[in-house]
Amino acid sequence: MTSSNKSASPVMVIIAFAIVYIVWGSTYFFIEKAVAEFPPFMLGALRFLMAGICLTAWCVIKGEKLFGIPNIRHAIISGLLLLFFGNGIIIWVEQSVPSGLVSITVSSAPLWFVLLDQPKWADNFRSRSIILGMIIGLAGVLMLFSEQVAASMKGTGSIAIGTMALLILASIAWVGGSLYSKYKSSKGSTVVNTSWQMMSAGIAFLPGMLIRGEASGFDWSGVSTGAWLSLFYLVFLGSIAGFSAYVWLLKVRPAMQVSTYAYVNPVVAVLLAVIFANEKITLIQILGLVTILGSVLLINMAKYRREKIAESLKLKAESPVRERALS
Repeated sequence: MTSSNKSASPVMVIIAFAIVYIVWGSTYFFIEKAVAEFPPFMLGALRFLMAGICLTAWCVIKGEKLFGIPNIRHAIISGLLLLFFGNGIIIWVEQSVPSGLVSITVSSAPLWFVLLDQPKWADNFRSRSIILGMIIGLAGVLMLFSEQVAASMKGTGSIAIGTMALLILASIAWVGGSLYSKYKSSKGSTVVNTSWQMMSAGIAFLPGMLIRGEASGFDWSGVSTGAWLSLFYLVFLGSIAGFSAYVWLLKVRPAMQVSTYAYVNPVVAVLLAVIFANEKITLIQILGLVTILGSVLLINMAKYRREKIAESLKLKAESPVRERALS
């Protein structure tokens, strides 16, 4: 995959967005299934070490340069923010909180992208379409999960301030790692950077696993086939395919546009709940789904119009130069 906006294939961009939108939306469901049988730190270590080893082996086969010191340092920092803190908190919380409710927190990611992406402040805060799209998307997510939130909060203060604060911290860590990866890890192969991110996160889970004694006495034979399949899904689709596509998109598309995955992932989570958990979808949830998709369209159209205007202005500026060259 290339890292240039100009040379990035539109087809590859569409495929990458489809992977991030759909596959990542399903990972909440599979994390919940896996963490029901694997301890949380063990699950994180297994997932990211397995993915990191697979990607590293691929890099060796392809003859990629693995040991560029500056790139390794940047990849480790972004990997810890994205995968150890961002994803690790989600794994921990999903021990007790339903995956659908957890997925609500990703809806705040575009807000943090706007607030933390300092180089893009002028563009993002100047576009009313982007701001409106963000607000509409957030409203759609709230509509989508309003009934579940109300039921969860009614009479039980347990899904309360501490848990929600952790989930907000996870969202901030994820956005911080994404922006760091975009601006600091732009050099070198995407696959190499991703492999170091995975390895660093997987290693970071090991001390917690040892301190909590998760491996001692763990009955590997007692893990169900469904839990193993969930783990493998998280490794190969969620981590290798999904995360690689995400890191590449951060290189070739604006971070604000990439962050629209945060509005689509909950849609996928709801559909999985309907199909596999026999949950019924209500009218307000259907309205929420439509609202979310409309917000994504609005944000993407704003970016598309801006790029077309910039391209048109560039062509106009270049045309006199061409005419003088031909005359």
